[in-house]
Amino acid sequence: MEPLPENEPDFEAVLLQARDALLQSRYPEAEQLAAACVRQQPGNREALYALAVAQRMQTRIPDALATLSELEAWYPAFPRLHQERGHCHIFRRDAQAAIDAFERAIQLSPALPASWTALQTLYRMVGRHQESTIAGEHVKKLASLPPVIVTARAMLADGNLREAEDIIRPYLQENPRDMEGMRILANIARQNDFANDAEILLEAVLKAAPDYQAARYDYVQALVDVHKHQKAREEVEKLMRAEPENAGARVSYASILFSLGELEEAIQRYREIAKQLPADPELQQSLGHALKTLGRQEEAVVAYRKAIQLRPTFGEAYWSLANLKTYRFTDSELQEMRALAARPVLQAVDRYHVAFALAKALEDRGEAEESFHYYALGNELRREEARFKMDPIERTAQRHRELCTPEFFKTREGWGCPDASPIFILGLPRAGSTLLEQILASHSMVEGTMELADIPRLVGSLGGRDGFEESGYPAILADLTAEQCREFGEAYIRDTRAYRSTGKPFFIDKMPNNFRHIALLHLILPNAKIIDARREPMDCCFSNFKQLFATGQQFTYGLDDIGHYYRLYVELMDHWDQVLPGRVLRVQHEDVLADLEGTVKRILDYCGLPFEEGCVEFHKNKRKVHTASSEQVRRPINRDGVGQWRPYESWLGPLKEALGPLAPQG
Repeated sequence: MEPLPENEPDFEAVLLQARDALLQSRYPEAEQLAAACVRQQPGNREALYALAVAQRMQTRIPDALATLSELEAWYPAFPRLHQERGHCHIFRRDAQAAIDAFERAIQLSPALPASWTALQTLYRMVGRHQESTIAGEHVKKLASLPPVIVTARAMLADGNLREAEDIIRPYLQENPRDMEGMRILANIARQNDFANDAEILLEAVLKAAPDYQAARYDYVQALVDVHKHQKAREEVEKLMRAEPENAGARVSYASILFSLGELEEAIQRYREIAKQLPADPELQQSLGHALKTLGRQEEAVVAYRKAIQLRPTFGEAYWSLANLKTYRFTDSELQEMRALAARPVLQAVDRYHVAFALAKALEDRGEAEESFHYYALGNELRREEARFKMDPIERTAQRHRELCTPEFFKTREGWGCPDASPIFILGLPRAGSTLLEQILASHSMVEGTMELADIPRLVGSLGGRDGFEESGYPAILADLTAEQCREFGEAYIRDTRAYRSTGKPFFIDKMPNNFRHIALLHLILPNAKIIDARREPMDCCFSNFKQLFATGQQFTYGLDDIGHYYRLYVELMDHWDQVLPGRVLRVQHEDVLADLEGTVKRILDYCGLPFEEGCVEFHKNKRKVHTASSEQVRRPINRDGVGQWRPYESWLGPLKEALGPLAPQG
């Protein structure tokens, strides 16, 4: 029997009957109905949960625990599954296992009265009386809250964002001063990728209730989302002073230090927290990223492997090993990864991470056909999640071309902040920008930072948001005044100081997609240098197809989208060359490989910097590197990446078609 879609009336009706049977204590019937739903939709969360509850209520604890393990493979962060596991362990009279499960449940969702009530009793049984008292206080607090608040919090923790919003908005219209309701709405906004809205809401909550530390924790996360790391640091320090034992706050602090480039301290703090949370795979993953950024690859490998040991289905940890670019998987590791990718029950996020890791491992072995199979699988799964749309980006590019004429810039000469310290390296990802950054950052007068989000954030504040039909950007550029442009430029210089630590006169901002915002860059920072890192189309596009990005770059998960995006990039850069002649220095990656010293001199001449031999010996620079090319730029110049698409050529027809005249001919 083919599975029915989840929204089919038959499926929903049977699931509703199963829930009703549970409520009326008809457990055998509930189990039968829930099992039928699971057969139709093996990964349906509510059906698996109902099945586990029905099994437990019939005291079939091994069956219930097996169902919960299956549910965890799909939804490891589902709070009610951990609560249900705790109930199972109570049946087994295993107090510590029950405590562990309930603690995990309330960590994911503090709005679970049953978990707090169980913990109150369990803590008292094992002699943890202070914690029992605290749990009892939580029980009382939840009982005192309006039912709408408790329900909405539980829905939010379960991932039911629309349902939570549907009940919390009407409630807030009648109770506009309910701080917990505003916090819930802010978290809904965050999870819907409206981090700016979340920031504003949580700032208002803390202004009204400055001692509301749970809201401060959420505020820190919202600030990180919008890349306001210095402000986030200030807020999390307040939180840690108020709650020194708050593990979430301490993890956030370490992550913020990582983002600010204070890697040694971040690593130290990750390791200290890991002693207290030894079973946390995400913590090991974060530690591995920090070690990798510092070039401590062997230690990073140990951390990533530890993450896999703690959670064998942790696809991101497998990908992190592959993304080192120099790691080689063993035969047994490949076998484990193939088995994991083939598992019928596996979260999509783990499946596509494993698929990308497998593809890279097989590519390293020269097994192109199977490698492409996994690249295609990983990209297909990621593309479904990304839901990228090219049309809004193309329309924005066309509006730039229509608005930004030579006359437009001529009437605005002399605008902006005159500071000449920024060097923008932009273009497409995987085009050699990290190599150019490493070359320039090896100069005694230039500091390398990272892909700074300040320009994209400014674009967002001006109405630019990818994927939205109506946007005030770039039309709003015509309305900006000279004073506004100067203020925006000064704010950029001021805010980016948080990422600079050496006091060198120049610094690099390597955000690739800033190529779409050169008009804005020119208006606010007319003396900044702009370098276009360009790579041969097939190599660049296929390299993007092979890369699983942590965030952003959603155009990279389809060969046709990548080809069209590359063409848009070339056309837009041609436009900037026409309306701002000489403003941008184009550096072809293949020229760097063919004549390193000559290209280095050309770059330094453009930047007004004297030649230094260290720029040619860039691989000796031990600076921190945040991107996927971190290990590659620590080696001497090589041509390993040239022509990597050719073994895959028979599968790259859609890419060639999308590239059109830019594709290789013949």
